[in-house]
Amino acid sequence: MSVCVLGGVNLDHVAQVADLPRPGETVASRSLAQFPGGKGANQAVAAARLGAQVRLLGAVGQDGAGDFMLDFLVRAGVEVDGVRREGHAPTGQAFITVDEAARNMIVVAAGANALYGADAARTADLAGAGVILTQFEATLAAIEVLFTRPEAGGALKILNTAPALAEGAHLLALADMLILNETELASFAGLDAEPANAEAAIAAARSLVRPGQTVLATLGAAGAVAVRGNEVFVVAGLRQRAVDTTGAGDCFCGALAAGLDRGLALPAAMAFANAAAALSVTRAGAAASMPHAAEVEALLATV
Repeated sequence: MSVCVLGGVNLDHVAQVADLPRPGETVASRSLAQFPGGKGANQAVAAARLGAQVRLLGAVGQDGAGDFMLDFLVRAGVEVDGVRREGHAPTGQAFITVDEAARNMIVVAAGANALYGADAARTADLAGAGVILTQFEATLAAIEVLFTRPEAGGALKILNTAPALAEGAHLLALADMLILNETELASFAGLDAEPANAEAAIAAARSLVRPGQTVLATLGAAGAVAVRGNEVFVVAGLRQRAVDTTGAGDCFCGALAAGLDRGLALPAAMAFANAAAALSVTRAGAAASMPHAAEVEALLATV
C-alpha cells in the first residue's frame, strides 16, 4: 500500500527571538534561516522517512523556491509527480518566529497552493493508496473532491484540521479519522477554552465523533488521546528538550499515516507517531526535523 498526501508546500523563513512580539511590538531576530515546509510537504516527508511509500499532491511556483522544495522532497523519498508547477503564482511562503521556549507564531502566504483545486484533485493519481492524508492548507474544494472520489473508497481518509478553518467544518464528516490539536479541538467542539487535561480532551472528542469515525486529539508534550465508538486510547507524552516545535503536529500526522498504512493497530500507531513528534521538536525546522524510523524505534525502546 502507500500514503497519498494532499497539502501545502512552502518555503519557511524562520526567525529566532528571545520572546515572541506582542501586537505592535518590534523585536530583534537572533538568526534567520530558510527551511523546507508546508503541512503537506512536512507530513509527506515524515511518512517517507518512516518507511512509507508516499505520493504528494500539491503545487509550487515556477521559481527557485519551487525547485528547492521539489529537490528536497525527492531526496526525502517522496514521489512528486503529483506536484504541479504553476506559472501564475509563486511557491508558498511561511514566516515563522520561534522564541527561547520553542513556541512559535506563523503567517502563511499560500501562493501556488491556492491554485490546486477541484479539477486537479479530480485527476490526481490515487492508485494503491491505503491512506489519504490531508489538512486545511489544501483547498477545501480539493479535499472534498479527493475524499468523495470512488477511488478513495478503499482508503483510510485522514483529515488534519490545521489550521482550524470554520468554513471547512462540513468536510469533517467525510473523513474516517480526524486529527486535531487542542486549539482546533476547542474550535470545532465549540469550547470556550482549550481542554485542560486528557479527560476534557476525550469528552470534546466524543462530541465530534460520528459512527465509524475516529477522532484523535494531540496534546503536545502531554501525548494524545483518541475516541472510536466506545473505545478510548491514551498515549502519554514523551518529554524531550524542545528546540523548535514547528512541524511537530505534521510529524505526528505523517508518522501515524505511515504506521496505519503498514498495518499497525491504532494504539501502536499512536505511540509510534507520538515518539516521532517528540524527536522532531529537538531540532530546527519543519520538514527537515522529521526523524527516521531507526530513531523512533530507539526512543520507543527506552519507554
